[in-house]
Amino acid sequence: MIQTSLPLRSIFLFALLSLVLFYSCKKEDGEPTPKENLKLTFARLGSQSILNNNAVEGRGAIYLGFSAPVDRTTSDLFQVSTGGTILDHYEVWNAPGNQVTISVDHVWVEGATYTLRSNSGLSSPEAATLEELVLSFSIVKQPLKVTRIKADTIFFVLDADALNTDVSVSQPMEVAFSHPPAASPQNLKAHISIEGRENMDFSIMALSDTVFQLQFTENLKDFTAHKITFAPGLGEAAGRDFDGLELSFFTGPSAAPDFPLLSDEELLTTIQEQTFRYFWDFGHPACGMARERNTSGNTVTSGGSGFGLMAMVVAVERGFITLEEALERWEQIVGFLETADRFHGAWPHWINGQTGAVIPFSQRDNGGDLVETAFLVQGLLTVRQYLLQEAPQETGLIGRINTLWEGVEWDWYTKGQDEALYWHWSPDNEFQINLRISGHNETQIVYVLAAASPTHPISPTTYHSGYARSGAMANGQSYFGITLPLGSDYGGPLFFAHYSYLGLDPRNLEDQYANYWTQNVNHSRINYQYCVENPKKYYGYSAQSWGLTASDSYVGYTAHSPTNDRGVITPTAAVSSIPYTPAESLAAIRHFYYDLGDRLWGEYGFYDAFHPGNNWEADSFLAIDQGPVICMIENYRTGLLWDLFMTAPEVRQGLEELGFMY
Repeated sequence: MIQTSLPLRSIFLFALLSLVLFYSCKKEDGEPTPKENLKLTFARLGSQSILNNNAVEGRGAIYLGFSAPVDRTTSDLFQVSTGGTILDHYEVWNAPGNQVTISVDHVWVEGATYTLRSNSGLSSPEAATLEELVLSFSIVKQPLKVTRIKADTIFFVLDADALNTDVSVSQPMEVAFSHPPAASPQNLKAHISIEGRENMDFSIMALSDTVFQLQFTENLKDFTAHKITFAPGLGEAAGRDFDGLELSFFTGPSAAPDFPLLSDEELLTTIQEQTFRYFWDFGHPACGMARERNTSGNTVTSGGSGFGLMAMVVAVERGFITLEEALERWEQIVGFLETADRFHGAWPHWINGQTGAVIPFSQRDNGGDLVETAFLVQGLLTVRQYLLQEAPQETGLIGRINTLWEGVEWDWYTKGQDEALYWHWSPDNEFQINLRISGHNETQIVYVLAAASPTHPISPTTYHSGYARSGAMANGQSYFGITLPLGSDYGGPLFFAHYSYLGLDPRNLEDQYANYWTQNVNHSRINYQYCVENPKKYYGYSAQSWGLTASDSYVGYTAHSPTNDRGVITPTAAVSSIPYTPAESLAAIRHFYYDLGDRLWGEYGFYDAFHPGNNWEADSFLAIDQGPVICMIENYRTGLLWDLFMTAPEVRQGLEELGFMY
């Protein structure tokens, strides 16, 4: 019994296991999993989607992408049609077969609607058939655009912020549009205007249906900002959207100079002589002093008159006036200064030329102005040194100048503290303005004269703590690769390099803080390079049109500099820097005179300032801008004023007291 029961049991277990395995396999096999549908993953015309009935630009081929490879049963799986017309095309597939490029032998028509469809269902070995593919899209109507403006060889940058410069004053202008404007030349002209200093008249000739030539009735004004405007109404005529366009441009030179050509020496003499007339012909008749500006009436200026005194020395040497005429004027001016209001020896900034009474410069500034006084004394001492050389017999006038000079109480303006000199004092307001005279700027001459005074000198400590600010006036930074020893960023307005140095000779002037020739040269070069670089993109700035300093502007008087750049060029800046930047200054002088002379040259030389981008020129002349022109040109040519002023023994002693080498 035992031998027969074991096989039966094994058979039973085997059968049971087989049954379990059978049902298990049957369950796993089941129904086959259905394939996912073939899908369109992208559709583009060029770079723009056409999946959702998009309106697109008509550029390029059609690109389709699918989720799986497509069976390519024929080479023509799709058709493209518009308005019932099927368009010729060819299809190129990528290697995997899931992307196709459809190139249509057709120019896409603006405003037309197109249909893309598959000729039958699209099958795939890896996905269920896409039974139908239909896409519609339309081509947008492109707006009208100006695509090119050309004048001679200059192509305009079609950007409202661009500087389009050196545009020919005489050549016609060519304008191209993206589409035909559908207007006659005469009708087209109604939508285009060109304005400079006035509206410019022109005629239009069609060169093609999209290109037109504008010929001006008269030449454009040279070195002038213009504006060309295409009115939006032009789009209506073309049946397209048009935003309009407004561009500015700046013309180049005209064919002929404004004045006959001179040698540079003749030109410099002409400028000096014409500018000198401001101090001579326009000097106040009652006192001989220089008026503040050409509209100042009885207001004369102490500092500007000091510049005028030095200009008269130049005028005698150049033969513009005789020594006898100069002596008569100097007697008149000295006599006026002897009786004019003074405040502890200092003259006010403004004086009534008829009465000698102070004219307040501001509400609290109604007394002595030590800086203006220093500019005046610089001129008086230069005249004195000239008289000692050329007319020593004029002992009376020489003595009277000495009395004026020695009467200035420089030490009073320290407030008794020896820490600094202060700019203003008046009996009414005393030192309320409280403005320290600190460097580095135009005021160095104040400390030199104060130290040189034989009667009221200051101590060297006052210079070092006041003007030099105990060394804090140092700069040492590089601008455009040019190191600036002293002063504010970029050096400030260029008159800093002029006013103190009409007489004070910077050529060998040096103290523990700087070499002042290097300072003034580098300051001038930085100002020049800033204008050449023109970071604010003003029209009219260039290697021949540069110079930022204090002057009138189209929005009032301001101290122009690279950190206060209003687009205003002031001729005195570049002209008076001629000792420091001779080549660059001469280029500017020639430009101001020959190219811009019709608008910049007036009765007393160059007008004060101009804004090329606004087509604005001042009609003013200022004493403090006219004087440096004459004096610094002369210092460049002969060193006359430097040599004279530096012969004053008190000046030399003062410089030595302050630790200068000269």
